[in-house]
Amino acid sequence: MRGLVVCRSALRPNCVACVRAHARTAARQHFSAYAPLHHQPGPTDARIKGLGKEIADEYALLRDHYDVPKHPIVLAHGLLGFAELKLAGSYMPSIHYWRGIKEALSARHAEVITASVPPSGSIEKRAAKLAEGIEAQAQGKSVNIVAHSMGGLDARYMISQLKPAGVNVKSLITVATPHHGSPFADYLFDAIGPAYLPRMYQLWEQTTGWEPGAFAQLTTKYMTAEFNPKTPDDPTVRYFSYGAMVKDKPPLLSPFRHSHAVIEQAEGPNDGLVSVESSKWGTYKGTLLGVNHLDLINWSNRLRFTAQKWMGHPPSFNAVAFYLDIGDMLAKEGL
Repeated sequence: MRGLVVCRSALRPNCVACVRAHARTAARQHFSAYAPLHHQPGPTDARIKGLGKEIADEYALLRDHYDVPKHPIVLAHGLLGFAELKLAGSYMPSIHYWRGIKEALSARHAEVITASVPPSGSIEKRAAKLAEGIEAQAQGKSVNIVAHSMGGLDARYMISQLKPAGVNVKSLITVATPHHGSPFADYLFDAIGPAYLPRMYQLWEQTTGWEPGAFAQLTTKYMTAEFNPKTPDDPTVRYFSYGAMVKDKPPLLSPFRHSHAVIEQAEGPNDGLVSVESSKWGTYKGTLLGVNHLDLINWSNRLRFTAQKWMGHPPSFNAVAFYLDIGDMLAKEGL
């Protein structure tokens, strides 16, 4: 790795091994302050009253009929996302970010556009790519954007700041978008420390080939002090939002176990990556209960769901039913 050396002495910001070791050690030490939270009951303060409409099992099953929205639906993915990923050319099936969701909407005669933006690029770069994708595929048609996670920030920036001439957005529906930033992003930046951030970014780029501009923009300070004040809503666009929360602490091997505790301490109920409070923007449609951040795009743990069925507790959330209902809602709103 050019510009990086491996040292045998004290920790140095320009050493590959040191940067990795520092990140692991700092994260463990920083998280120790949150560890006791796993042994406490769920949130009991006033923040839990801010869930809005609590959606428990409304989307457990598919309905027989869903109305079709007037305008095409654009599916905008989140951080580290993609529209379609091919790992072995034509030898293996493609992996879709919106697993089965585009197909279900299309099967019910909705026109669907999937946009692809830089996985970890800055909001500005992701928004510009989003605009290009919509303009090329919508071909002058007005659109409704349905965005998961960071995709909602890309869409807001595109609508408010870029104002692309070839894109006419009628509505933006955000699903677990960190509109007010993420305490977990704050936690990671505090744990790593400013001295090591440049090398961490360099390692990220060299390892993945992706620009790391997104990460610093997901902090609560950036979103509340810079992004939101400079990104006002467009009065001609309808804004809707949904949040989600897991009911209990994530299991031991869950990728969300640590992040959930950090966010719960700072902002209360969350889906493992985004809090309910941070998800709220425009007309808040409600909080999906017992749903984590990946369940929202149909990347649910099949083993967990199978075990729940065996125990007599079938899943209470079907992501396909949820997005079909969003399309139905848009149709009923005349969109």
